[in-house]
Amino acid sequence: MDKSSTLLVHYDKGTPAVAKEIKEALEGNDVEAKVDAMKKAVMLLLKGETIPQLFITIIRYVLPSEDHTIQKLLLLYLELIEKTDSRGKVLPEMILICQNLRNSLMHPNEYIRGVTLRFLCRLKETEIVEPMTPSVLQNLEHRHPFVRRNAILAVMSIYKLPHGEQLFVDAPEMIEKALSSEQDPSAKRNAFLMLFTCAEERAVNYLLSNVDKVSDWNESLQMVVLELIRSVCKTKPSEKGKYIKIIISLLSATSSAVIYECAGTLVSLSSTPTAIRAAADTYCQLLLSQSDNNLKLILLDRLSELKSSHRDIMVELIIDVLRVLSSPNLDIRRKTLDIALDLITHHNINEVVQMLKKEVVKTQSGELEKNGEYRQMLIQAIHACAVKFPEVASTVVHLLMDFLGDSNVASALDVISFVREIIETNPKLRVSIITRLLDTFYQIRAGKVCPCALWIIGEYCLSLSEVESGISTIKQCLGDLPFYSVSEESEPTETSKKIQPTSSAMVSSRKPVILADGTYATQSAASETTFSTPTVVQGALTSGNLRALLLTGDFFLGSVVACTLTKLVLRLEEVQSSKTEVNKTVTQALLIMVSMLQLGQSPASPHPIDNDSYERIVLCIKLLCHRKDEMKKIWLESCRQSFVKMISEKQLREMEELKAKTLTTHAQPDDLIDFFHLKSRKAQGVEYKSLIPNPVDLPQNSLTHHSHLKPIHLTLQIVLLTAE
Repeated sequence: MDKSSTLLVHYDKGTPAVAKEIKEALEGNDVEAKVDAMKKAVMLLLKGETIPQLFITIIRYVLPSEDHTIQKLLLLYLELIEKTDSRGKVLPEMILICQNLRNSLMHPNEYIRGVTLRFLCRLKETEIVEPMTPSVLQNLEHRHPFVRRNAILAVMSIYKLPHGEQLFVDAPEMIEKALSSEQDPSAKRNAFLMLFTCAEERAVNYLLSNVDKVSDWNESLQMVVLELIRSVCKTKPSEKGKYIKIIISLLSATSSAVIYECAGTLVSLSSTPTAIRAAADTYCQLLLSQSDNNLKLILLDRLSELKSSHRDIMVELIIDVLRVLSSPNLDIRRKTLDIALDLITHHNINEVVQMLKKEVVKTQSGELEKNGEYRQMLIQAIHACAVKFPEVASTVVHLLMDFLGDSNVASALDVISFVREIIETNPKLRVSIITRLLDTFYQIRAGKVCPCALWIIGEYCLSLSEVESGISTIKQCLGDLPFYSVSEESEPTETSKKIQPTSSAMVSSRKPVILADGTYATQSAASETTFSTPTVVQGALTSGNLRALLLTGDFFLGSVVACTLTKLVLRLEEVQSSKTEVNKTVTQALLIMVSMLQLGQSPASPHPIDNDSYERIVLCIKLLCHRKDEMKKIWLESCRQSFVKMISEKQLREMEELKAKTLTTHAQPDDLIDFFHLKSRKAQGVEYKSLIPNPVDLPQNSLTHHSHLKPIHLTLQIVLLTAE
C-alpha cells in the first residue's frame, strides 16, 4: 500500500523524552495541555516518527474527551498512524477505535458527525470501515446539510474501495434519490459528483432530465456538469450535439469560473466556427471583466492557442483583443500585442494602427508607471505593422518622430530605426520625413540616437534646399566655435594657484621665450607654458544637443558629425552651381572638424579622443581637401547600397523564419491517434477489409513487384483492430 510522504522539519533529537512529556500531558485533566500534546504528536508523525507507545494512552484519555478541538486532532492522529502491518492486514488494536467512530457518527453534535464522516473519506482499510456503513447511511437523511454533504462523500469514498460495491450494493440508487430531494447546493453537488464518478449513466440521465434547470444550478454543481460532459463526449463522440446546447446555455452563467470552463469545453468538443467564435468571445469578455493579472495571462494563453489553430476566426476579434491594452500590467500588454500582430490583415490594419496610435498618445500623459517601456512596445508594434503593410507608414511615421527626444533611450532608438527603414522602403515619404527630422533634430538628447539621425540626414538630403538645411541644422546644434576657451596667465601667484588650478601645455613659440629652467627657446622650439584650466564657452551646454554631447567626451558622435558633413558637402558640390558657396561650406566644415580634434586633445575634455574617431575625422578632412570622383562614389552611393542590402537580407530572414514557424508541427510522435473516421464508417456498415487487397489473392509477381504493399497491409490491419 502506498504511504503518504512525510513533512521533514528540523527538530532536536530526543524523541523518547518528547514522547514522555506528551504522555504525561495527555494523562492530565488540563484541556489546553492535551491540545498542545496532541499537536506535538501530530507533528512527530508528520516528521516520520511512529511513537507507538502513545496509542494506548490516546485511546484511554483522549477518546472520551468531548472537546471539539481535541476530537479534530484525534482524527488527524488516527489518519496519520499506521493501521496495517507489513503484510497489509489491519492491526488488532485498530478495533478499539471502531466503536468510538460509530459513536461519533451518531453524536448529537452536527460538527462531530461531519468531521468523522470526512475522516472516513480518508480511510482505505475495508475492515475498519465496514462496521460503520449503517451509521453512514443513516446520516444521509440527517437534518443538517453539513452532515449530509459529508455523508455523501463518505459513501462515494467507501464505494470506490476495492470491495466497496459489496458494502453499498444500492449506493447509486440511494444517492440518486437523495439528489432528487436535496436542497442544499453543496450536498447536491456532492451527490451529483458521486453519480458521475460511480454511476455515470445515472448522472447523465439526471442531467438530461433537468436540462432546463442547469443554468439555475449552483456554481459548483455546474462545474461538475461540465466535467461530466467532457467525460461523456470523450467516450461517445456521436452524442456531442445534445451537450453543446447545455454548454451554450451555461455561457450566460453568473460565475466567471463556469464561463471559462464552458469556453474550454466548447473548444475541446467542437471545431465549428460558431463554437470557436463563442469561446473566443467569452475569453475576450472575461479579459475585460476580470481584474486579476494572473487570470488575464491565462486567458491570453487560451486566445494564443486559438490563434494557432483557428486564425481566421480570431482575426475578426482583433479589436476586442486590443482592448486589453487598457490594463497597466506590462506583461499583459506585451502578450496582447504579440497576439494582435499575428492577426493583422489588409482588412483590419487601419483599425489596428489607429488604436495603437491612440495608445501612443496616452503614454504622453505620464500618469501611468513605466510609460516609457510601454511606448517602446507600441513603437515596435507599429514598426512591425508598417514593415508588413507599407501603405500605413505615412499615417504613423510623423507621429512617432515626435518621440525622437524621448527620455527613454530604447524607445527613441526604436523610433529612429523605424524612420531609417521607412525612408528607404517608402521613397514617397522621403521629403516629408527629412523635413520633419530636420525640424525636430534639436530635441534629440540621447548619444545613441543622434548618430543614426545624422546618418539619415547625410544619406537622404538630396536637393539643394535639403542639403543646405541639413548643414545649417548641424551648425546650429554644434553652436559657436571653438568648443572651449583658454586664458593664459603669465605670472600666477600662490594665491591664484590655490583658487584657479593650473596645467601646463606644450605650445609652439613664435618668439624667443624663457623656459621654466631659465634657458632661451628659439622660435621653432616647444615651450611648456602654464595655463589656467580651459573653461567651456558660456552657454555651451544649452546651445545645442550635439555640442553638449561632444563636451561630455562622445567623440564617436564627433566622427559621425564629420562623416555627415562630408557627405553633405560632396552632395552640395553636385547640386550647387556656385563654386564660391561650395568652398565657403567646405571651409566651415573643415573648421568644425579641426575644432573637434582640438577639443579631443585638450584638457577641457573628460578624456582624450580615441584613435578610431581621430582617424575618421582626419580622413574626412583629407577627403574635403582632395575631392575625387572615386571617393565621391564610395561615400554617396556605396554606403546607401550596403544599407539597402542589409534591409533586403533582413526581410528575407524574416520570411524564412515565418515559413519555418508555419511548418512547425504541433503533434508529437507519441501522441494518440484517433481513428474517428474509421469508427464512423464502420458504424455506417462500411466493410474495410474489402478495401484492402489480401496478399494471398495477389499474384506472386505482383507481390514481388509491389513489395511496398506489405508494410501498408500490416499497418491497415493494425488500424482495423484498433477501430474494432
